[in-house]
Amino acid sequence: MKKNFFRSVDFWKTSLVALPDNALFELLRTVFGKIKTPFNKQLLMADLEKFLSRNDIKKNIARYIDSNDNRIIAAVAILNEPERETLESFFFGEFTSAELNDIVVNLEERFILYRFPDSEKMRLALNPVLMQVLTPLITDTSLLFPSFPAEEDPMTGNSSGEYRFDDRILAALLSFVSHNETFFNSGGSIRKKIHNDSKTLFPGLPMETIIGSLTALGLFIPKEDKLIPDYHRFRAFGNLNCRERMEYCAAGIYCYQDYISREHLPLKEDESSGEFRGTGISPWLFRSKVRSCAVFIHHFLSSLEENRLYPAATLNRLSIIQESEYILCGKLLNAMKQTGLLILNKNEHWQKSSAADAASGPDNMQQSGASIVMDSSFSIVLHKEIEYKDAVDLAAVSLVTETGMNIRFEMNRDSAVSAFNRGITAEEIIKLLQKLSNNRIDNNLIFTLRDWEKSHKEVVLHKGLILTLSPERRYLVETKPLAALITETLAPGIYLLPETAEDKVSRVLGKAGVTIIARRGDSAGYHLPETAVNTYSAASHNLFSHLTSGIMPIGKNNPNPGKKNYSPADSADTVLKEEFHSILNRMNLGSEERNELSARIDRRLVLCESQLKDAHIRYEKLEARGLDYAGKSLIVKQAIAMQAQTEVLLPGRQKQESIYGFPKALEKTGGESILVIETAEGDMRIPLGKISMLRRIKKSIFESVMY
Repeated sequence: MKKNFFRSVDFWKTSLVALPDNALFELLRTVFGKIKTPFNKQLLMADLEKFLSRNDIKKNIARYIDSNDNRIIAAVAILNEPERETLESFFFGEFTSAELNDIVVNLEERFILYRFPDSEKMRLALNPVLMQVLTPLITDTSLLFPSFPAEEDPMTGNSSGEYRFDDRILAALLSFVSHNETFFNSGGSIRKKIHNDSKTLFPGLPMETIIGSLTALGLFIPKEDKLIPDYHRFRAFGNLNCRERMEYCAAGIYCYQDYISREHLPLKEDESSGEFRGTGISPWLFRSKVRSCAVFIHHFLSSLEENRLYPAATLNRLSIIQESEYILCGKLLNAMKQTGLLILNKNEHWQKSSAADAASGPDNMQQSGASIVMDSSFSIVLHKEIEYKDAVDLAAVSLVTETGMNIRFEMNRDSAVSAFNRGITAEEIIKLLQKLSNNRIDNNLIFTLRDWEKSHKEVVLHKGLILTLSPERRYLVETKPLAALITETLAPGIYLLPETAEDKVSRVLGKAGVTIIARRGDSAGYHLPETAVNTYSAASHNLFSHLTSGIMPIGKNNPNPGKKNYSPADSADTVLKEEFHSILNRMNLGSEERNELSARIDRRLVLCESQLKDAHIRYEKLEARGLDYAGKSLIVKQAIAMQAQTEVLLPGRQKQESIYGFPKALEKTGGESILVIETAEGDMRIPLGKISMLRRIKKSIFESVMY
């Protein structure tokens, strides 16, 4: 958080002097009354500084500041001299653009804020002369970032039945995808059968979004109709801790959904161009976007306290002060909820989950007990405490059969053969299961794994369509169906087949009674334990090393977020206004002067009695009545130019009720002028001749100034 919120007094004076003369002198007249000529702007600025430095003036300025003023002042400080648009984003949902403009302009009229140009845009800053008054308001951020203790809200927790994404689900998805070779249809979407199977196995999981997000992370690689797991990258993902993995997954979900909303296409890599289809960007650049989004999520979560509840407006503001391209939105919040980083309760308040406070280093704690339970010879139930890398190793050699209350895998022939095809040995699988179960695996499973491996070695179909047969299986080449496919015998037991004959060979061998066929291909070479180079790299892991500081503490003083916070200044404001209205009532003034000074009091521009008694009121026509068509026309044109609210009174209306709205146009119809005015009930068309009184409502001395 920025420590020095004020520029120099000289910079403030220079910014005021740079105002258009009509705006500057209108401001100064509210303080000094009539300004004598000739005048010197520098001397006037010095007099203004002396006036605002008086103790009685500073005291009254402080008394006038209400809770809305306080929020704007604190926001200008924390946003580091923001542009108006940034301030509007920060208070989105709390103030409309018009309401915020009224507050900001009023703070400028009261010399609390001032504006200055920066790169052709206007920024807002705090008056350094009032540093003593404003500093306490800046340091208390509870009005900007309301939150309250979680224990005060008994409804905390995700809705029942809501899906929770975690490390075990990641491992389960790895297993599910690896056992479904044909994953996509010709249009690039997930096959209907796979979709139906996933609904049964992963109830509530948005499969297309999750697969798309993990593809964006490079954990899965789409290739034609297949989805190929990158086992080495899955393992390397374990070099991040649980929170960081879920931050990357949330970033992947958000970036994928953002891509889909714009491109309306599944995320697939075009082999000919090396780009993601429809985006025109490389996978590396896409993953770079995911990485920067993960950094934003990490930084954002670090600003939250675990045991506090936050309204959505507070989360939005915390995201804005990070000055990131990622502004918090519903999709990003939902992505963090899906990955268990945030919890949304039934009262629509958000809480950081305990899972989001995992240690900052890799998951390397040793498990003291078993990580799995073998509830039958071939069925495996995962404990919640299982380490990510162990879960991934298990997923690489078994088939997921259940998710929900329990995550269950099954060791069967297909899963074992798939593991053997990737170069994993039966002894490695046995060693893994013994380690995770504390040596509580059935001897029948050990025997069966070794038998499957023996059969796997007996008949080997190489990826290049090189068929090898063990001596006891070479009789197969004497059968006519297989002999017809062999184009050359390379060596005893080694045969060359046509490149397109793989499926035919599999069917022929199956009819010959061969139920296990080894396949060697690009995925071979994966071993347990993993020894491959970390493809995520230290650079990816270190992205988070600098993100644990720099976010301001969240205020804890507001017990009821979403409701207006009233400060003692609110009542002091009313008392001070009444004092000045009492002085005004004793003064001998005309109605126009009295109305103008009364409006200044209500806008909190009057800080001492001399501003009333020495006031200089410049006449400005705000009202026209009866047959004053020229006056009415002038007021309408001024109101349209200034976008000012106008009061219209029509004769004959019950109790002379006024119509309030914003004039949009003055049209000529058959020689008659028609006022088109926008009201709360809709647009109205009123002939000027039927208006008994027309009044422009003046709210600011800046209304006639465009800068």
